Amino acid sequence: MRLSFPNPSRSFDAARSRVCFWGYDRTIEVSFFVEAGALKRLCPEMSSAETGFLKAFDAARSRIQEVADVVYVRGGKGSYAYVLAEDDF
Repeated sequence: MRLSFPNPSRSFDAARSRVCFWGYDRTIEVSFFVEAGALKRLCPEMSSAETGFLKAFDAARSRIQEVADVVYVRGGKGSYAYVLAEDDF
């Protein structure tokens, strides 16, 4: 089963320099964290400020959600939090 992403919200985790967003497997919420390196790979021109992270995420949202779905299925659906790293892209 593929994840759905009906919630367009995302947030910046300044302590870990990553963006958090959520997907859903039916009624189960799954958290995803996109690391700075992954966002930089997707949007090399991004700034390192919070707005740069969020703009990069928004620009690459479709690709990020595709990768999140693959990582979730590959992970065996045994966890409810996944980190998307540069190598995932």
